[in-house]
This record gives sequence, structure tokens and C-alpha cells, in this order.
Amino acid sequence: MKKQLFLSIAFCMLLTPFAHAQFGSLGKAILNKGSEMASNGSLSKILKQPQAISTSFKDVDKTGSKPPSFLEGQTPQPLYLLPKAPLGGYKLCAGFYEMTNKSYCLHAGTRGPSSGDGYMLAPVLGPKSDVVILILKNAEKHPEVRQHDIQVLLWAIVARTKLADMGTGIKLTATTLLSPQELLMLEGGALGVLPASVMDKAKGELPPAVQAVFEAENNIRKLASSGTSSYEEMEKYAILAGIAPQPDPEVPSGIWSLHPDGYYVRYFPQGYSITRVQVYVPKELIDTKPDLVYDGPKGIACPANVGSQRLAQTNEPLHPDYTKKLTIICK
Repeated sequence: MKKQLFLSIAFCMLLTPFAHAQFGSLGKAILNKGSEMASNGSLSKILKQPQAISTSFKDVDKTGSKPPSFLEGQTPQPLYLLPKAPLGGYKLCAGFYEMTNKSYCLHAGTRGPSSGDGYMLAPVLGPKSDVVILILKNAEKHPEVRQHDIQVLLWAIVARTKLADMGTGIKLTATTLLSPQELLMLEGGALGVLPASVMDKAKGELPPAVQAVFEAENNIRKLASSGTSSYEEMEKYAILAGIAPQPDPEVPSGIWSLHPDGYYVRYFPQGYSITRVQVYVPKELIDTKPDLVYDGPKGIACPANVGSQRLAQTNEPLHPDYTKKLTIICK
């Protein structure tokens, strides 16, 4: 493990020609890169670049969904007591399960979950989907890495910050959670910090809702590159204050999504860093698919309320009670 960390850090330093420079020269280089990208008519190309994680409610399949009253009155079993799957997640048995787990914001420049928001299962899409899933799955093997530090790394990725431009602290988190080969997945599709004049011009070509996200990402890239920013500073740009627009009445809080594998899942966010997940597995499904696995990072809790956060899920329970026992027998 120590050898891999050393190799990863050395790899990052090779990627960064400014590794020993002060932030003044590094910041100037990044700003110049942003200005260069925005010149010669390339601003339109910047605006057309896909988000690092592009999942939206349009990607939700509402087919087979169930109302919040589905399973009303039934008591769930602890999901984290199910057997662990070799590649991560939990081997499913027939029954009703629940787990309160760590979750992460994957949409900078939007508001946190609001009371009444309905969240449904959506796939993890976008150019950085694979590396984000890897980070979430690998984090389970590194309990020494703080949730705040992982969130900062994810915000930097969502904001399309190049690995070579990330501050030392963010690089350390990345090199702890990713191998040198996996770190290469962070390259490509990144933007420099755009100066104010370019930001003003860009915002003039974007709808108001997209302007906030675009500006938040630029501010996060600036902080991520500074090497001195804190989680709290980055959160100010990533999470907007106030209440998002009214929830969609057709997608109420507690709605059940039908997973592509045939079981049901629903989400109850408690802020963006904690989500209570419930899973229901029909007995007849297990009879035909005995090897089902629930793997949280492979799905996003996506809000129907477009002004709210989309939330990455994990397999990491918060405050698990391992003295409890399942009341069902798993084959």
C-alpha cells in the first residue's frame, strides 16, 4: 500500500510541471490556459463540452415505479448485515432492507435536498462516471480518508479540474484512492480557470439555471488549484443557499424506483452527505436471479426538482449496529 501511494504521488508530480512553484505562477498559468481556451472562437466549444457527470432526471426510467405507500407498515432489516459481494456491494436476499449511508454531491451550483423532494434511481453518466464510481468504491477500503476530503475531490472532478492543476491536498486524496493507472482517468475534458471577462461573455450565452452551475464550477476550479482552499470554502460555491423551486407533485418523496435488475429502491436524503436507502427484493425475483447485488455507487439518487443536488451513493453505512441480527435466512 505504501509503495502504491509513493508511486501515485511521484506520478502526480511528473504530471505537474509547477510542482515546486508558488501558487502565484501556477495560478497565472491556469488563468492563461483558460483565456487561451476561450479565445479564437473557442468559447462555444467550452460551452458545448459535456459535464463531467451528466446524469439528469431525463435519464430516470420511471417504468414500474411504486408510490410511497408501497410496503407501508412493514419494518426493514439492516441492509449492511447482508453478505458482502466480492466486487463490492451486498448480496441480496428476498425481503425489505434499509441502510443510512454516506452520500456525495455531484452537481455544483445547485441547492441541497429540500423537504418533499422526490428522488429516483438514475445511472451514473458522463465522461468521468467510471472514475467517480471507482473513488466511491475504493473509499470503503480507506476509512482513514475523511468524507469531506473525498467530497472536495469529487467537486474538483465535477468542476472539470485537471489532475495536474489540483492542489496538493486534493492530489493526496486522489492518490490514496486511485492507482497510477486509474489516475490517468482524471485527465482529459478539463478546463482552466476562466477570467471574469470570459465568464461574463459565457454567462450571456447560457440560460440562468445553467449560469449558476457554470460559474460555481469555475470558482471551484480556482479553489482546487490554489492548494489552500478548505472544504467550507468550496461548499459555499457548490451548494447554493435557499430553497429550490417547488417539488414535482408527480414524483413525491419516498417514491420507489424499479432497478434494471428487478428489485426496488428508494432514497431519503438528509442533506447531501447522508442518505437513507431502502431496498425491496421480491421472493419470486430471487427464485429466478439468485446472484443479485445492491452496489450503491453504480446508481445516483436523482431529484425530479432540477434545482436540487443529485447524490452519489455508497456502500458505507453510518453508525451500523452489528449486534443486530437478520430475521430472515439467506441462502
